[in-house]
Amino acid sequence: MYYHNNGAHEVLMLHTSPEKFYIEACDDGVDAVLAIDRVSNEMTLTGKKDVPPSANTRPICGIMGTVRLVAGMYLIVITKKRNVGSLLGHAVWKAVDFDIISYKKTVLHLTENQMQDNKTFLSMINNVLTTDGFYFCTDYDLTHTLQRLANVSHDFQEMSLLERADQRFVWNGSLLREFLAQPELHKFAIPVVHGFIVMKPCRVNGKIFEWILISRRSCFRAGVRYYVRGIDSEGHAANFVETEQIVLYNGGRASFVQTRGSMPFFWSQRPNLKYKPKPLISKNTNHMDGFQRHFDSQVLIYGKQTILNLINQKGSEKPLEQAFAKMVSGMENSMIKYVAFDFHKECSGMRWDRLNILVDNVAETQDEYSYFMVDTAGKVLSQQKGTFRSNCMDCLDRTNVIQSMLARCSIQSQLQRMGVLHVAQRIEEQADFEKIYKNAWADNANACAKQYAGTGALKTDFTRTGKRTQMGLVMDGVNSAIRYYKNNFSDGFRQDSIDLFLGNYAVDETDGPTPLRIQKDWKFLTLPIIMVVAFSMCIICLLMAGDTWTETLAYVLFWGAAAAVTAAVIVFNGRDFVDAPKLVQKEKMD
Repeated sequence: MYYHNNGAHEVLMLHTSPEKFYIEACDDGVDAVLAIDRVSNEMTLTGKKDVPPSANTRPICGIMGTVRLVAGMYLIVITKKRNVGSLLGHAVWKAVDFDIISYKKTVLHLTENQMQDNKTFLSMINNVLTTDGFYFCTDYDLTHTLQRLANVSHDFQEMSLLERADQRFVWNGSLLREFLAQPELHKFAIPVVHGFIVMKPCRVNGKIFEWILISRRSCFRAGVRYYVRGIDSEGHAANFVETEQIVLYNGGRASFVQTRGSMPFFWSQRPNLKYKPKPLISKNTNHMDGFQRHFDSQVLIYGKQTILNLINQKGSEKPLEQAFAKMVSGMENSMIKYVAFDFHKECSGMRWDRLNILVDNVAETQDEYSYFMVDTAGKVLSQQKGTFRSNCMDCLDRTNVIQSMLARCSIQSQLQRMGVLHVAQRIEEQADFEKIYKNAWADNANACAKQYAGTGALKTDFTRTGKRTQMGLVMDGVNSAIRYYKNNFSDGFRQDSIDLFLGNYAVDETDGPTPLRIQKDWKFLTLPIIMVVAFSMCIICLLMAGDTWTETLAYVLFWGAAAAVTAAVIVFNGRDFVDAPKLVQKEKMD
């Protein structure tokens, strides 16, 4: 039922000649070669006899796609993969190394500026490729949940992996555009998902089952923490992730799906050198239109929705919570429930056991939504009728903690129905499984956090151990400091990298200057220098005291005041000093 003959070629050889790239499928009994003309960029299907013996040959693991940069076209290939495990008999791979190969043999046709821009664009593509978390499968559709795959038509199963994939989760969709247009080339193209996958054989009561966690990140409205918030006009939410927990035992299988995503209205939180920039709700936009679109598509895909909003109900987060609640009630949709839970207030003073208040509160709803389950004979025992859509500000740390708790309630029920757990047994009491479970969910949090915020997740000590620890607080402090630096001084480049990779920005062929050439104004360079000089002089005056203490004090006060005033001017103009994206002008939110 899950396997179809239209999988992609698994074993590939790349032959490079001065005129063409030849990608040969080396699977048994196959004579197919993809020829890419390095001058005309044309792609054609040919046979092994056409590969010139003089060509340079090496094995590759897959094709990510092609991208146009200043120097022309580039081919991106996967050069190294690691086996993550097997899903229903299909090998799942993590792509761990890539190569970006230019069609052009030299860059001598470029001007100095063009060479510089091309280099920057290449480093952007590399920046995305080196972000951990790309996975693929050549004979199984990783972009869909078990329930979706069980409910598809025969025609759907006949499609190639590329055609049938859920476009929300194909991170190389833009890179594969040329392939999509030519159905005969589909077997050479593999949809690659971004996120996190872990597969573990587990033992409870002497029974061995496979436990799998898959997080699929959406490539719509993708980006970094402070530059991509809320939704776009299509209703796509920032940092939207579908997380599926799968249990396979004795031929039977079960799956439980949850989603996370930014609060689905128009709001922003641009970095401005402050530790926590103030979130702003757009005043001149019709929020309901995008909001409605978002939930219409959620209900269509996942059924009923229970929103778990975990943000603070006081301070700067309060207006966001109020706006969200107001919009849900304004929609008057019986398919959508809204639950607000002030995570930080409820769990203050390390009282993390209070999270059970929320879990108990939605227990009845969770029973109603159920999960997808198929018995050993292939008979569908239950379908999942709704999902929990969780969010905090970033949809990372608080969100992951709650998702792991709801997923545990689900697996408790599944393992009992499968006959792995006895009726009175609690999954929390199975020490070996608990350790695997908690660590995997913490690793999931880290993967999602690195991809969106640039560092590992916070609060993972609770996910790993079930307790909030002092060491965990220290680690959260370190991660918060790194996040602050990255969000202010390197995220513009990271946002540009993602936009280029996903095709939100296309490199123009003309000789005109690219947006990378935008010059910073004078204060960007001058003020930090003045501040550093003034601060240094202040320290020097302290260390090399003058003839009298009044003279020393006067110098210290003068230079100290100069440093303080300059610092104040820098913070006041904070937005001019952060690393902002250059390639795509995001919608003005304020």
